[in-house]
Amino acid sequence: MDTREASTLVFDAISYAVAGDAERAADTITTLGSQSDDNLMYGACCAIAEAGKLMLQKIYGEQAARPENGDMWVFEQLKPGALDDDPAKAFAMRFLVAYCNGDTATTLALFQTALHSDGYQYVDSVCALLVDVAGITRLAIDQRNT
Repeated sequence: MDTREASTLVFDAISYAVAGDAERAADTITTLGSQSDDNLMYGACCAIAEAGKLMLQKIYGEQAARPENGDMWVFEQLKPGALDDDPAKAFAMRFLVAYCNGDTATTLALFQTALHSDGYQYVDSVCALLVDVAGITRLAIDQRNT
Protein backbone atom coordinates (compact mmCIF):
# COMPACT_ATOMS: atom_id res chain seq x y z
CA MET A 1 0.00 0.00 0.00
CA ASP A 2 1.31 3.43 -0.86
CA THR A 3 0.82 6.66 1.07
CA ARG A 4 -1.98 7.84 -1.21
CA GLU A 5 -4.04 4.71 -0.55
CA ALA A 6 -3.28 4.97 3.15
CA SER A 7 -4.34 8.63 3.18
CA THR A 8 -7.64 7.75 1.55
CA LEU A 9 -8.28 5.03 4.13
CA VAL A 10 -7.47 7.39 7.01
CA PHE A 11 -9.86 10.00 5.63
CA ASP A 12 -12.55 7.36 5.14
CA ALA A 13 -12.06 5.98 8.67
CA ILE A 14 -12.39 9.45 10.19
CA SER A 15 -15.47 10.17 8.07
CA TYR A 16 -17.17 6.92 9.08
CA ALA A 17 -16.30 7.45 12.74
CA VAL A 18 -17.64 11.02 12.74
CA ALA A 19 -20.83 9.79 11.06
CA GLY A 20 -21.22 7.18 13.80
CA ASP A 21 -20.70 4.21 11.48
CA ALA A 22 -18.46 2.25 13.83
CA GLU A 23 -18.51 -0.90 11.73
CA ARG A 24 -17.28 0.79 8.56
CA ALA A 25 -14.73 2.82 10.53
CA ALA A 26 -13.41 -0.38 12.13
CA ASP A 27 -13.32 -2.21 8.79
CA THR A 28 -11.44 0.67 7.19
CA ILE A 29 -8.88 1.00 9.96
CA THR A 30 -8.45 -2.80 9.94
CA THR A 31 -7.77 -2.73 6.19
CA LEU A 32 -5.23 0.02 6.73
CA GLY A 33 -3.51 -1.87 9.53
CA SER A 34 -3.39 -5.18 7.71
CA GLN A 35 -2.11 -3.77 4.41
CA SER A 36 0.44 -1.26 5.64
CA ASP A 37 3.70 -1.27 7.53
CA ASP A 38 4.68 0.39 10.81
CA ASN A 39 5.78 3.60 9.06
CA LEU A 40 2.44 4.02 7.30
CA MET A 41 0.57 3.32 10.52
CA TYR A 42 2.61 5.95 12.37
CA GLY A 43 1.75 8.33 9.54
CA ALA A 44 -1.90 7.33 9.84
CA CYS A 45 -1.87 8.11 13.55
CA CYS A 46 -0.29 11.49 12.79
CA ALA A 47 -2.94 12.17 10.14
CA ILE A 48 -5.71 11.31 12.58
CA ALA A 49 -4.08 13.55 15.19
CA GLU A 50 -3.78 16.36 12.61
CA ALA A 51 -7.54 16.20 12.09
CA GLY A 52 -7.97 16.40 15.87
CA LYS A 53 -5.61 19.36 16.08
CA LEU A 54 -7.51 21.25 13.39
CA MET A 55 -10.80 20.61 15.16
CA LEU A 56 -9.41 21.69 18.53
CA GLN A 57 -8.23 24.91 16.89
CA LYS A 58 -11.75 25.42 15.51
CA ILE A 59 -13.32 24.77 18.91
CA TYR A 60 -10.98 27.08 20.83
CA GLY A 61 -10.52 29.71 18.14
CA GLU A 62 -8.30 32.55 19.32
CA GLN A 63 -7.87 30.84 22.71
CA ALA A 64 -6.24 27.77 21.13
CA ALA A 65 -2.72 27.01 22.28
CA ARG A 66 -0.05 28.12 19.83
CA PRO A 67 3.11 26.06 20.44
CA GLU A 68 5.00 28.27 17.98
CA ASN A 69 4.39 31.12 20.47
CA GLY A 70 5.45 29.07 23.49
CA ASP A 71 1.94 27.87 24.39
CA MET A 72 1.36 24.20 25.11
CA TRP A 73 -1.65 21.96 24.73
CA VAL A 74 -2.35 19.96 27.89
CA PHE A 75 -5.06 17.67 29.12
CA GLU A 76 -6.27 17.57 32.65
CA GLN A 77 -7.61 14.44 34.27
CA LEU A 78 -10.61 15.32 36.38
CA LYS A 79 -9.85 12.28 38.51
CA PRO A 80 -6.11 11.76 39.05
CA GLY A 81 -5.01 8.40 37.70
CA ALA A 82 -8.17 7.95 35.64
CA LEU A 83 -6.16 6.76 32.63
CA ASP A 84 -3.94 4.39 34.59
CA ASP A 85 -6.22 1.42 33.90
CA ASP A 86 -6.87 2.30 30.24
CA PRO A 87 -3.61 2.22 28.27
CA ALA A 88 -5.38 2.71 24.93
CA LYS A 89 -7.17 5.85 26.11
CA ALA A 90 -3.95 7.10 27.71
CA PHE A 91 -2.14 6.56 24.40
CA ALA A 92 -4.83 8.43 22.48
CA MET A 93 -4.83 11.45 24.77
CA ARG A 94 -1.06 11.65 25.12
CA PHE A 95 -0.43 11.11 21.41
CA LEU A 96 -2.92 13.82 20.45
CA VAL A 97 -1.48 16.33 22.92
CA ALA A 98 2.10 15.57 21.90
CA TYR A 99 1.16 15.88 18.23
CA CYS A 100 -0.65 19.19 18.82
CA ASN A 101 2.49 20.47 20.55
CA GLY A 102 4.73 19.40 17.66
CA ASP A 103 6.54 16.92 19.89
CA THR A 104 7.52 14.28 17.33
CA ALA A 105 9.92 12.51 19.68
CA THR A 106 7.06 11.82 22.10
CA THR A 107 4.57 10.83 19.40
CA LEU A 108 7.07 8.36 17.98
CA ALA A 109 7.92 6.96 21.42
CA LEU A 110 4.22 6.56 22.27
CA PHE A 111 3.58 4.84 18.95
CA GLN A 112 6.52 2.48 19.40
CA THR A 113 5.36 1.60 22.91
CA ALA A 114 1.83 0.84 21.68
CA LEU A 115 3.16 -1.09 18.68
CA HIS A 116 5.26 -3.37 20.87
CA SER A 117 2.67 -3.81 23.62
CA ASP A 118 0.98 -7.06 24.56
CA GLY A 119 -2.22 -8.39 23.09
CA TYR A 120 -4.59 -6.01 21.39
CA GLN A 121 -3.30 -2.85 23.06
CA TYR A 122 -1.83 -1.52 19.79
CA VAL A 123 -5.10 -1.99 17.90
CA ASP A 124 -7.07 -0.60 20.83
CA SER A 125 -4.75 2.42 20.99
CA VAL A 126 -5.13 3.34 17.32
CA CYS A 127 -8.90 2.85 17.60
CA ALA A 128 -9.03 5.03 20.75
CA LEU A 129 -7.22 7.80 18.89
CA LEU A 130 -9.72 7.56 16.05
CA VAL A 131 -12.68 7.59 18.44
CA ASP A 132 -11.36 10.60 20.37
CA VAL A 133 -10.74 12.59 17.19
CA ALA A 134 -14.19 11.67 15.89
CA GLY A 135 -15.69 12.96 19.14
CA ILE A 136 -13.71 16.20 18.93
CA THR A 137 -14.81 16.61 15.32
CA ARG A 138 -18.46 16.08 16.23
CA LEU A 139 -18.09 18.70 18.97
CA ALA A 140 -16.60 21.18 16.49
CA ILE A 141 -19.45 20.51 14.03
CA ASP A 142 -22.06 20.91 16.78
CA GLN A 143 -20.44 24.13 17.94
CA ARG A 144 -20.49 25.50 14.41
CA ASN A 145 -24.17 24.58 13.98
CA THR A 146 -25.33 26.34 17.17
